[in-house]
Amino acid sequence: MKWTSIFAFLCISILFYSCQPAVQEDHSTTEETTVEETTMAFDSVLAQQLGADDYGMKTYVFAFLKTGPNRSQDSTTAVELQKAHMANIRRLAEEGNLVLAGPFIDGNETFRGIYIFNTSSVEEARSWTESDPAIQAGSLVMELHPWYGSAALQQMNELSQRIAKTSF
Repeated sequence: MKWTSIFAFLCISILFYSCQPAVQEDHSTTEETTVEETTMAFDSVLAQQLGADDYGMKTYVFAFLKTGPNRSQDSTTAVELQKAHMANIRRLAEEGNLVLAGPFIDGNETFRGIYIFNTSSVEEARSWTESDPAIQAGSLVMELHPWYGSAALQQMNELSQRIAKTSF
C-alpha cells in the first residue's frame, strides 16, 4: 500500500507541475539569438522583393511536361534536342522566369517532368514553353496550371548553383 501511495503522489505531482504555465525568461539583455527567433523573424523587405503575400506565398504557373506526339527522332537528333532543351531551361532560369525544373525519375512514359514558372499568367507561361525546342519539335507537350506556393521558391536557382558541383 505504501508504494501505491507514493506512486499516486508522484503522478499527481507530475500532472500538477505539467499544468503550470512555463516560466518566461527575459533574454533582452543577451546578444545571442536562438534558432527559433531567427527562423521566425519576418523580413518585410525580402517579402516585398519576392512579391509575397501575408502568408509568404504567391501565384506561379505549374507545368507538367508530358510525352509529345513526335518521339521518333534518331538518337543523334534526340541528343541534340535534349541539349537544346537544357539550354532553354538554363536561359529561362537565368532570366528569372523559371524557378524550378526537373524530370520525374520513375520511368513514367507520360509525365516527363515539371516546371514552375515565375508568373501568375498561364498565357505568359505558355509563351515561355513555346520557346523550348523539345516543345517545338513535338517531343514534349506542356500542361499548365496556376499554382499557389512559397514566394521563397524564387531563390532556388541561386541556391542550386551554390550546391551543384557539376552543371547539366
